[in-house]
Amino acid sequence: MIRRPPRSTLFPYTTLFRSPEWKERGTGYVKLLKHKEKGTVRLLMRRDKTLKICANHNITHWMDLKPNSGSDRAWVWSVAADFADEIATEEMLAIKFGSAEYATIFKNVFEDCKKVAARLHSENEKVKDLAAGVGKLIVNNESELSRETEGESGSTNNEVKEMTTTCNKLNSVSSND
Repeated sequence: MIRRPPRSTLFPYTTLFRSPEWKERGTGYVKLLKHKEKGTVRLLMRRDKTLKICANHNITHWMDLKPNSGSDRAWVWSVAADFADEIATEEMLAIKFGSAEYATIFKNVFEDCKKVAARLHSENEKVKDLAAGVGKLIVNNESELSRETEGESGSTNNEVKEMTTTCNKLNSVSSND
């Protein structure tokens, strides 16, 4: 059992000065933090001695974690917006652990975080679709609901009620996570 987070070394892929190469950004502890209200997960890594942030980005459903040059202790992934320098930059990052066991644990947890991000993304898409449908509802009287569409006089009350209850369920599920 792991008693403390494993130390790792972070390498961004840079083409800044000379030929493209992996430059060491820092060594420290990597953490995957889940937001209490939104449910999103972000990766945060600080350097050991200075505690300066060397990686800070959200885990998204489209990130692919790939092995680095056949090593069983290192992983590579691309980030659309890393905020390590307080400015969002697109980067390719590599992380190397002291043992293959720690690297495997990191990969498993990272993949679980991707699943959470994919679930949140699909729920957000459903809510957007339902909100577009609910936005077309018009309350004519206190007891009568109808849908405004091109050429249609309205839809059944059951269809409208199902749409609103589904929207309420999705909102309650996302607020409970």
